[in-house]
Amino acid sequence: MLGENKSYQRAVEKFLQVFGTAPEIVTFAPGRVNLIGEHTDYNEGFVLPIAVDIFLCVAAKVRNDKLVRVIAADLDDSDEFSLDEIVRDESANWRNYHRGVAWVIQQNGIELKGIDAVVASDIPIGAGLSSSAAIEVGFALTFLNFVNADIPRPTLAQWCQLAEHKFAGVQCGIMDQMIALLGKKDHALLIDCRDLSHQLVPIPKGIAFVVADTGVPRSLAASEYNIRRRQCEEAVQWLSESLEKPIKSLRDVTVEELGMVFSEMPDPIRRRARHVITENERVLSFQQAMREGALKRAGALLLASHASLRDDYEVSCRELDAMVQALTSVDGVFGARLTGAGFGGACLAMVHEGAIEQVLEEVPRKYKAILGNGSPEPKIFAVHASDGAAVQKLND
Repeated sequence: MLGENKSYQRAVEKFLQVFGTAPEIVTFAPGRVNLIGEHTDYNEGFVLPIAVDIFLCVAAKVRNDKLVRVIAADLDDSDEFSLDEIVRDESANWRNYHRGVAWVIQQNGIELKGIDAVVASDIPIGAGLSSSAAIEVGFALTFLNFVNADIPRPTLAQWCQLAEHKFAGVQCGIMDQMIALLGKKDHALLIDCRDLSHQLVPIPKGIAFVVADTGVPRSLAASEYNIRRRQCEEAVQWLSESLEKPIKSLRDVTVEELGMVFSEMPDPIRRRARHVITENERVLSFQQAMREGALKRAGALLLASHASLRDDYEVSCRELDAMVQALTSVDGVFGARLTGAGFGGACLAMVHEGAIEQVLEEVPRKYKAILGNGSPEPKIFAVHASDGAAVQKLND
């Protein structure tokens, strides 16, 4: 099935074209959609993502030296560096993902071998499906395959997260890397971002998920993300002093405790805190609703999450709000919300399986009608919960 993937075909064909030989392996890394639990991961809270059946592929062959050559098939760009001297590339940020991963792995005492590689992806960039984690995970498994190193996947997720912090410059949480490595078909993954404990949550039969890319690039997401993270840290400090208790993160504060001091707490950090604290409760309620098949309750929690992200965390935008409105106006949609960091990108909807065609047909028209002339062109597609990243050896 994976061999029929479009990104697989592009990666293998480009590898043959550029390097004149076939790759030895192809690594598949999925995109992800977070069902609920937004901006909770770096606050040591709870998240509930699924890996989706849209993949980034790395076709690769080992070298007998320390040189790494990477061709980005979809960007018409390339990268070349030595494993003996890995530094940030200031000119093209995509290069920093695989460089960062190689650097972190070697910092942990594993000596890597050079590779020739081609990367191709069907994961939309900037839509909130975490193409960045896919490239990190894809290259991590590729590098490790050629030195026969077997690293526990939660540990490898932390290494990939560190690579993004140190090289890409985004202080991301751990969710994206965890789900890319630990996803399972027909399941969501409830992750406790404090200790990385996790459990699979079965997805009820008869529902599907639709991703609706607004067409608005998330140009503010990286800078505003780091601002939100600092605001959460300020909220932790303020609440620690006011509640006179040790608080490591917003995870440690209950809704009742926040309510006791909310009126005295300065804005905007009080609203940032309220989003994170209530969102953690929504994640736990949503996963329980999924287990019980309580689809209307789950849908209401998605809408409440969007309202909180819009009003308290202030990471929505006119187009995301319009997309949620368009999605929820179609029969068979249980609920919808923005997914990913916000400021553009995509929305997620939970829909009745039988309503997928109607949603795909009606929502783009309704979205453009809400926004009026000059509105961006949306892309809407159904996704299914997929297994996590895997390496396929082509001579097997």
